[in-house]
Amino acid sequence: MMSYKFFQNTSCEFFPCHNITKKDNFNCLFCYCPLYGLKDKCGGNFTYTENGIKDCSECNFPHIKENYDEIIKKLST
Repeated sequence: MMSYKFFQNTSCEFFPCHNITKKDNFNCLFCYCPLYGLKDKCGGNFTYTENGIKDCSECNFPHIKENYDEIIKKLST
């Protein structure tokens, strides 16, 4: 895997910021999800709050290192 596709900050006070079984696979590169603005087309596991705000707290999609290429593909379309 190319090094620019994965970054992990284990010293972050929030690491890991989502529940995940394999912490060594947790990618911090997209700490703030670049797919958020795609709304329901992002491909992640999200819900909407009663106020209509997108809640991504249960989504690990951008934090799985194997998903880098898929994220870049979604951003390119």
